[in-house]
Amino acid sequence: MNGTLKRAAIACLVMFGLLMANVNYLGAVKADDYRNDSRNKRAFFARYSVDRGWITADDGKTTLAKTVDTKSEFRFEREYPDGKMYAHVLGFFAPESSRGIEAAAGKYLDGSHPDLLVRRAIDFISNEPPKGASVDLTLVSRAQKVAYDQLRASGKRGAIVAMNPKTGAVQVMVSLPTYDPNTLALPNKGKVADAYNKLDADEQHPLLNRATERTYPPGSTFKVVTAAEFLEDDPSRGPETMVAAPQVLDLPQTTVGLPNYGGAACGGGQVTLRYALERSCNTPFAKFGMELGWDKMREQAAKFGMGEPVPFTLPVAKSDIGPEEELAALAQLSIGQRNNQMTPLQMLLVAAGIANGGTVMKPYLINKVVGPDGGVLDEASPDELSEAVSADVADKLKQMMVSVVQAGTATSAQIPGVSVAGKTGTAEAGDAPAPHAWFIGFAPADDPEVAVCVFIESGSAGNEATGGHTAAPIAREVLQAVLQSK
Repeated sequence: MNGTLKRAAIACLVMFGLLMANVNYLGAVKADDYRNDSRNKRAFFARYSVDRGWITADDGKTTLAKTVDTKSEFRFEREYPDGKMYAHVLGFFAPESSRGIEAAAGKYLDGSHPDLLVRRAIDFISNEPPKGASVDLTLVSRAQKVAYDQLRASGKRGAIVAMNPKTGAVQVMVSLPTYDPNTLALPNKGKVADAYNKLDADEQHPLLNRATERTYPPGSTFKVVTAAEFLEDDPSRGPETMVAAPQVLDLPQTTVGLPNYGGAACGGGQVTLRYALERSCNTPFAKFGMELGWDKMREQAAKFGMGEPVPFTLPVAKSDIGPEEELAALAQLSIGQRNNQMTPLQMLLVAAGIANGGTVMKPYLINKVVGPDGGVLDEASPDELSEAVSADVADKLKQMMVSVVQAGTATSAQIPGVSVAGKTGTAEAGDAPAPHAWFIGFAPADDPEVAVCVFIESGSAGNEATGGHTAAPIAREVLQAVLQSK
């Protein structure tokens, strides 16, 4: 009898153990799968039962995303007042997914973050709907609108991104073409799926954030990086150093030479480094790259953040100068071509690093997180990303970039009464119908408050296909808008 009871007891214990193991497996391992299963209607309704926190800008004064109490079965719905203008930053809150800030700050917005544990308990006890925290962004709404309107007026695809070079706070981020996130926030899976599939199939790729998620050849804006290593390599060099500037540079192991843009003479053979950057001569910088070599060029690029994805609030594609090849390839990448591929955010960091005396700050989008009771739960703390160049080299580059705007290829970026530093770029891009147009710069040059990168995909045709003609005037308006918002 005791043996029978013992066997029964052991069997019960084994079954109990298996039951507990299964409960833990379902709760710990499979919980997310069940929660996110499209057939889980309970999770679908629960998603819209939260009074989701708002997303704002301008220290809480401008509403970018809000929650509306509908008093219906899907009680709280998401709305984006200026959705198209901010779509690639905000992303969207959809029935089964989220993107952008809605995803990056999702735990704060839906109230599930550990910092809101007490608040959740209060809401549960008082039988109130769960309430999330609000997220305030670093964006400057006035400048964002100017950038959006300017890029739309160009009729082109592209991106504009600006930041405070001293802190890393992103002041503007616009990408076109864009989309309306309101169509993806409806509590209707069928309609949202149809809207998303249509956007996803669009050949213009409106869901793509061109500021961060795709790389492009940077053209002559990269000459600033090449100039940085040229100056770092020999402290005696400066803006007035004489450099060789042939009309066509002979390249090793090939019969094809590298000319200046449009076949220009570019000073007749010998020019100052300042003049070479002012007029964006190709041959001096291509020659610098070959003389410096792959290791030094790659090391300098890495100091600006290239070679690894930039740490940022939103997903960022890796910018890179490409694998080591023959010297002819190094000459081409030194002027921003060949396998040289950069995001607009990365080229912004180049300008911002020079503006900030050689120190590149980590870019960030979230200014602060405010709880439902008005208390600040989290606040931005500026942090350094890298030391790209010495303060002395940064000052030399700044002087030359000011000359580019005053007397070189970027005169259309001038702002009356404000000293602007900048560099234009025009980049050939495979089968693209026209070159890409770029501008990077900052202002005021003597005490920078804003750095900017303007990228126009397949900028324009014919003689207008240059960064100076297409991108620089837009940069001027954005720089001015940020400065006027101070």
